[in-house]
Amino acid sequence: MTPKRHTDTDEAVLDAARECVLAVGVRRTTLTDVARRAGISRMTLYRRWPDVRALVGDLMTREWTALAEGAGPAPGDPRPAREQLAEGLIAGVRAFRRHPLLRKIVDVDPELLLPYLFDRRGASQDILLGLLADALTRGHADGSVRREHPQRQARALLLVLQAFALSLRTMTGEGDPELTEDAFDEALRGILERTLAP
Repeated sequence: MTPKRHTDTDEAVLDAARECVLAVGVRRTTLTDVARRAGISRMTLYRRWPDVRALVGDLMTREWTALAEGAGPAPGDPRPAREQLAEGLIAGVRAFRRHPLLRKIVDVDPELLLPYLFDRRGASQDILLGLLADALTRGHADGSVRREHPQRQARALLLVLQAFALSLRTMTGEGDPELTEDAFDEALRGILERTLAP
């Protein structure tokens, strides 16, 4: 699945929504506030997004997709696909966990994430699954990744990654160097290596 193409106006609205959510959270953000900040009429905004949740859903898709694409390998990277994938996933999880929009949502409006964890996949999850399946298929082709059903393999990986991205702070321990964020990122590296190795 590819992300929606946004017009310049859409991008301005998404930027304004991001600023509003970072300032006051999702529940206190209104379409009127976003329209004012974006410099457009409320009717223009309502024609594209019926409510704040739909707008924030598109905002999350844009932000999370950009993170995932930014964590991918550089063109021409000569390393085996498994190594590229593991490095990209660790960097992506770390960036996602530290992303200011995610932090604000987790701190102020965590219930917004619950449907994507318990009921259904969101657009950004489908995009991530596509990127993962492509990377796994490259690993199957170069022999660096164990051959399995690529969609199942991608979904299993995403389940692990979501736990490391969203639940890590419940597992870290102050004062113990073996329970830091960095230590858990190394643990994730080990899990990925064992999971992906042929």
